[in-house]
Amino acid sequence: MSKSLPYSVKDIHYDNAKFRHRSFFKVITQTLFTSDMRRECVGCSTGKFLGLLMIFGLACLMLTHANKVPSVSDGLAKGIETDEEQKVVTDVGIKIKKLTKRPPILPPRLSRNEEGSSGTFTGKTNETDEEKWKARQQNVKEAFIHAWSGYRKFAMGHDELMPLSQEGIDGLGGLGATVIDALDTAMIMGLEEVVSEAGSWVESHLLERISQEGQVNLFETTIRVLGGLLSAYHLSGGNHDMNLANKGPKPTVYLDIAKNLADRMLAAFTSSPTAIPFSDVVLSDFSALPSVGGKSSTSEVSTLQLEFNYLSEISGDPKYKTEGMKVLAHFKTLPKVEGLVPIYISPHSGQFVGEEIRLGSRGDSYYEYLIKVWLQLRSIQDGNFTYLYDMHEEAMRGVRHLLVQKTIPNELVFVGELPRGSNGTFSPKMDHLVCFLPGTLALGATKGITKEKAMKDNLLTFEDLENLRLAEDLAKTCFEMYSVTATGLAPEIAYFHTKVYFESGLDGGNKSSEYINDIVIKPADRHNLLRPETVESLFVLYRITQDPKYREWGWQIFESFEKYTKVDSGGYTSLDDVTTLPPRRRDKMETFFLAETLKYLYLLFGDRSVMPLDKFVFNTEAHPLPLGGAIYLEGGSTMKGSM
Repeated sequence: MSKSLPYSVKDIHYDNAKFRHRSFFKVITQTLFTSDMRRECVGCSTGKFLGLLMIFGLACLMLTHANKVPSVSDGLAKGIETDEEQKVVTDVGIKIKKLTKRPPILPPRLSRNEEGSSGTFTGKTNETDEEKWKARQQNVKEAFIHAWSGYRKFAMGHDELMPLSQEGIDGLGGLGATVIDALDTAMIMGLEEVVSEAGSWVESHLLERISQEGQVNLFETTIRVLGGLLSAYHLSGGNHDMNLANKGPKPTVYLDIAKNLADRMLAAFTSSPTAIPFSDVVLSDFSALPSVGGKSSTSEVSTLQLEFNYLSEISGDPKYKTEGMKVLAHFKTLPKVEGLVPIYISPHSGQFVGEEIRLGSRGDSYYEYLIKVWLQLRSIQDGNFTYLYDMHEEAMRGVRHLLVQKTIPNELVFVGELPRGSNGTFSPKMDHLVCFLPGTLALGATKGITKEKAMKDNLLTFEDLENLRLAEDLAKTCFEMYSVTATGLAPEIAYFHTKVYFESGLDGGNKSSEYINDIVIKPADRHNLLRPETVESLFVLYRITQDPKYREWGWQIFESFEKYTKVDSGGYTSLDDVTTLPPRRRDKMETFFLAETLKYLYLLFGDRSVMPLDKFVFNTEAHPLPLGGAIYLEGGSTMKGSM
């Protein structure tokens, strides 16, 4: 591992004892006092004498070394050695006394669920704690009902609600995006009335909208509308292994509409001269065209595969998967910067455009889908999809090496950017969108199972552990982007105080925050769009680490949404400035607030067995798709298996 890594293995704290170093004296004493020699010698007087002599000899050795500082023999010692191993022995008499002292009787050890969020016992029982989280989960459900009621009253059938104006707008192609985006959230929450309303609208109106509407964005339509339909198909019983919807249309209705929509969107792939699809589709005439300027966003063309793969699985038609996977196979052949890629690509040449690299807008979900698509396809025999995992691992190494730094003065870990034409110059700028990364890192490390189980079964590599630590540190930074502001809500973009960058007078407004001097928020970046990325990562990290602090952080964020974005007449609104009180409001409720933000909060506060991460993969719009079943390969052959 390069010594230049800003986030290196020396920072890792292992909680698996087999990785901990042991002192020379501990090795000798543990070996002698646990061996067969002890059992044979203690039975005779000579043995007892020799035992006392050995203890006396050890005491002399300890006196000899009493004033020596133990050396660190390798570069991994920092953060790995325990406190006891770092102490210098100064009182031999006490040490000898401890050898004969009986251990104290300790109270029964509490499970994590019986401990408070700080890890210490609070006096509350596990049952009481779970009752608290059930109540908080109910609060999230009520927030969803309030958001849906505003949309239904003022904007039903439109893409989005303007809650302050009390009217709807169509900025996503006019397909009623909020209806489809909210549908599976309502199913998971058990809101049968909402499921009935949304499902009936889909059955009655969506197919007609698809056949009549004009130009839509391939990416946005895939993740919101196609993804929402596919998730609704599964959750309503389409795969016969679960049914969360007792009301609404039959699963085949969702599937038929999804196929109709996808057939039209395939034009983006077939119209392009390369494996990179055009960015826009004209649904009414099955045609496609590139975006203005002729280039596509890297994230957009590489964030279609989960949906198209699953559609091939349930429809039996391999064409969707074939076209979608051509994109990632092509990405494998392109030059990269330590696994990192520029944020634009040309569908005409099939090559990257420019040099700008970031994990925020136009780059984010490329990295998210590498690991998620691999999880979806990894069980296919002879599928040869290991290149996706390899690309994920290489990219995460590149992130750690090139993009990760720490703030001044409190050393918050953040992921910056390599701006266009910078020749490698680092920018301490991080979009809120980057806060998807902690969840992606954790998911890639354990593949969806808990960290405890992965450690117990010896499934984690050294690099997995490094990625987990980075995930937790980044999640902390993402949360502090909320707590540092006056409203408790994060800005769209933050800058970070480093050795080479700082601007005074641009703090978040919360003067009591410990990190007020670490985070810089410029006036143009102070808006909040009700984004889900941070609570998404809190959900994933809670499921994997089982650390209750992620629930507490999520609850604080939810309370801020309730306090500052809730509109009395119905719905929730975006904010123009999170650093001032009262905050200026922006008249828009994004569809992802119902699809993602509230869904992830609901799951964060609920039972960990619901939507387990080793059985479901969430697309980038939080629509869950099952891992398992039949995947149809090129040529129509089928492979069965649990993915």
